[in-house]
Order: sequence, then C-alpha cells, then structure tokens
Amino acid sequence: MRTILLISPYWKEDRRWMVSSVKLAELWQRLGYRVAVACMGAETSIEEVSDTLTIYRKKDLFLPDPWNYGIAPGFTGLVRRVIAMEKPDVIIVNKILFWTSFSMISLRARGTLRAGGIPALVLTDALVGMTWWGRTFLFRLVSRIYAWTLGWLILRCADRIVFFHPQPERLLKFLGVAGKMRVIPTGIDVARYSFSRSLDLKNEQRATSKQVTMTYVGRLESVKGVDDFLAAAVPLKKQFPQMKIQVVGWYRHGHPLVVQYRCDVHFTGLRDDIPAILAATDIFVLPSHSEGLSNALMEAMASGCACVATEVGGNSFLLQNGISGFLFPPGDREALLSHLRRLLDDPAKRRSLGEAARARIEKQFSWAVVGELYRHLFEEVLKN
Repeated sequence: MRTILLISPYWKEDRRWMVSSVKLAELWQRLGYRVAVACMGAETSIEEVSDTLTIYRKKDLFLPDPWNYGIAPGFTGLVRRVIAMEKPDVIIVNKILFWTSFSMISLRARGTLRAGGIPALVLTDALVGMTWWGRTFLFRLVSRIYAWTLGWLILRCADRIVFFHPQPERLLKFLGVAGKMRVIPTGIDVARYSFSRSLDLKNEQRATSKQVTMTYVGRLESVKGVDDFLAAAVPLKKQFPQMKIQVVGWYRHGHPLVVQYRCDVHFTGLRDDIPAILAATDIFVLPSHSEGLSNALMEAMASGCACVATEVGGNSFLLQNGISGFLFPPGDREALLSHLRRLLDDPAKRRSLGEAARARIEKQFSWAVVGELYRHLFEEVLKN
C-alpha cells in the first residue's frame, strides 16, 4: 500500500478544524492509500486512528482572531522524522502561508524533494495576500508581503499545485506556476446528505409551524462576516416572527456577537450533526469577506438549502447566481437583506435554488467525480 504524507495546519481542534484535510484524507484512503498526517495541535502527540491513518501533532502557539495563526518551532523536524518512519511515496502540503507549509522550503533545500525522489504537491483553496484578504489593514499588509516572498517560494518548490477552485490565469503566469497547476475541488460525499429527507423535513416544518430556518455554519471570526449576516437577518424577525436564525460553530467565550444577539439568535457552539442541521435548514448564508472553496457551502448545497453567499473566492465557482443560489458583494448588508427577504417571501424560489444546488454538487463536486481526478493525478506523479 502506498503512503501519502499530508502536511496540514491542523486536523481536528476546537479553534481550528481543517475540514479539507480531514475530508481529503478520507477520500484518499478510499482510493487505497495509507495517510500519515503531520500537523499542529494543542498538544504534541501521535494518534493511531486506524491501519490507514496516523496523525502526528506538534504543539503550537496560537494567535487569535484576526490572525488565527499557529506557530510551532521545530515543525520541520517533526516532518523529517515522520518521513523517516513512514517512507511516504508522495508528500502533500495542504494550504500555503500557514507555519506548516514552510517545511516545503526546508525539504527542498535539503534535497529530500528532488528529481527522482519524493514528489511534492501543494494544495490550496486560496492565495492569502494575493486573492484572499483579512479585514484589517495590518493583516492585509503583512499577508501581502508574506505572500510575495515565502508564499511564492513555496509554490515554486512544488512539483504540482492543486487549486480547489480556479485562480486568475494572469496571476498564475506571473508567478511562473501556470504550467504545473490544475483545479480539483475537495468535493463532498453526497451520500451523507440526504436530499429527499431534507425536502421532506422542510415541507413538514412549513406545514406544521410555518417556521423558516436560516443558518450559518463556521467559526465566529472577523473575516467570516457573521456580523453582516446578523445585522441583515435579525431585523427581519419583526416581519417574519416564525423565522429561526442559528449560528453553528466554535466561538470564544464572551464573543461580542453572542452577547449582542443572544436574545434573537441561537448560537449552538460546535456540533457533530451538521447533516441533520442542514436537513432542517431552509436558507443557508455564507457572508465571508474572503473565502476559498467552502466545505460548509458545499454541504448546504448537497442538503438542498437555498444558499446566499458573497461573490468571493470559490463561492462563484460553486453557485450560479440566480440559478443555484444568490451572490452578493462582501459587506453589502442591503443586498444580503434583499436576498433574504426574497427567499422568505418565496418558498418556490427557495425550493428551486435548493434543487439546482444539489444537482450541481452531484454533477461536478461529488466524490465520485473528484476521486477519479485524484486517482489520475497520483498515477501521473508516481510513475515519474
């Protein structure tokens, strides 16, 4: 059995859950690969999850919002030890500009990655400081400098680069990486999201209580734009008193949005029953100011939710505006309010958007499709 070493910022942590790494590791195991993960975490540890999955963690120092960034001195040493133990056939770095991605530079400099040696891939859904931005001036300045120095170098060190959604062609040519990139979305296991059950549940709710459930899933971080969502949605409760607003995901104790809106919004905290939550959701909102390819949005689409998202990152790759969802400019609360009011007033439109969203996921983003793309990619890099 061939082995993939996956270098990821995190695995499953309360403050950081690297969903793309967790999902892709499962997909690759289904394709017949063993996966060893090197990542940061709250404690240094080794977790033997199964015969085909082992997780090696290095304790980090975590910088909170708006940085949301971990620092783990000695992480590259961990990676070298894992390479010696696991003898991987391919090394994959998920995300760039996280501390963990710097190991790519060190491994290339030391000759671990070389012609005829271990092929190295970089996967990412965003180019921080180039196509993805935080909301503060300082973050934008630092990330821009970071991106055009270390970020560019990491991309140059990779044998192949996989983007989860298309990036500007002109930018890729300028970076000198257009010839070794391809687009493969993370995709989704649609079997976990029962579309027929979602429709039955939503119809039952409408018939019995006329309640419409509006949901955001994700962390309460400034870049996610949850403040825009709540500022637009909460006033609508006066016109639509049966509307339920819920925010699902991790947040720190005493978060100002929780304090401000706790009387009108249900903040659930972390949940492990997301498919059930989305099955009961009518309208899903993703108000991010910057975004990659959102797993939460894909899950909502697979569940037949009427989705409203900002026109940033991979959102416009997932949603066809007006057909499988609605898009709006980031931070434009009036545009968001207009979309939400339209969907609250029009159950037929909610249903048509949800049906189109599910069909789009099945056609382009299901694991049946994505799995074949990765199978061909691995065959290509391992035969050289």
